[in-house]
Amino acid sequence: MEIERINENTVKFFISYVDVEERGFDREEIWYNREKSEQLFWEMMDEVHDDEDFPFDGPLWIQVQALEKGLEVVVTKAQITKDGARFDFPLNDEKYNNYSLNEQVEDLLHHHFSYDDHDLDHNIDEETSISFVTYFTDFEDLISLSTRPWPEKLQTKLYSYEGKYFLYLNFPFDAFTEEEIDDLLSVVLEYGTESQRTIHFLQEYGKEVIAEDVFTTVNKYFK
Repeated sequence: MEIERINENTVKFFISYVDVEERGFDREEIWYNREKSEQLFWEMMDEVHDDEDFPFDGPLWIQVQALEKGLEVVVTKAQITKDGARFDFPLNDEKYNNYSLNEQVEDLLHHHFSYDDHDLDHNIDEETSISFVTYFTDFEDLISLSTRPWPEKLQTKLYSYEGKYFLYLNFPFDAFTEEEIDDLLSVVLEYGTESQRTIHFLQEYGKEVIAEDVFTTVNKYFK
């Protein structure tokens, strides 16, 4: 894979179809299989992060171009406005001017990858809650985090994937205010690192370690 650092917020990389297949992916399925395209993308982003020290925290603008011999991908870290409600893309496209953060992200992903709704896990109601994934390279950090007081209505799961522990947190809107969510996430990020992996990816490719009540379970066995 060829990687080119454009500037502080933008990186471009090219991956040939031969490289795609050598990584275990089918050339066609990366366009029509949500999980496969997501897995390939984050594998490439991990490589970009390692080679170019390009942390992909926060919203990302993704431009994918299919070429004759492979895929060219441009990734830009979006600039969040002060109120946190909107962010600016490096585009002169008026259709994004009045979009909320969630609408812009959803529209861009839908534009670049074809996802089927029936592939998603509908056990999690994304309209009545907000979710977050963080990862730990050292399990001791998760143990330390678990000693903090946590509200009972917080929904948690723990997965392992490629030597890391991924903590999924889900905050029901009827149980938490926006300020409470922000406060709790700031505590989580004192110990872990924000991840772009989704719960759907972890369910498909990760190994479930703790199905629920992660902090209570960790405290019980590792206190």
